[in-house]
Amino acid sequence: MSASLAMTHLVPLAKEVDENKVTPGVLGFIVFAVMALAVWRLMKSMNRHMSKVDFKEAPDPAGASRESADAADAKAERG
Repeated sequence: MSASLAMTHLVPLAKEVDENKVTPGVLGFIVFAVMALAVWRLMKSMNRHMSKVDFKEAPDPAGASRESADAADAKAERG
């Protein structure tokens, strides 16, 4: 009994759909799903590549000698 009652309520709703209205439909969903999968795969690949990158820099030998020379000059001025 409840199934026939549900059908009587749903049939008028189906007739109210405007046939002139443009909707993305199945093709729009498929295109969106493919783009979402492509972005997910791209992010996964980028994460894998970024994990291989080493961000530690080697100390600059010219900068280290310059700092030690400045420290020596400051020490000579004090004492």
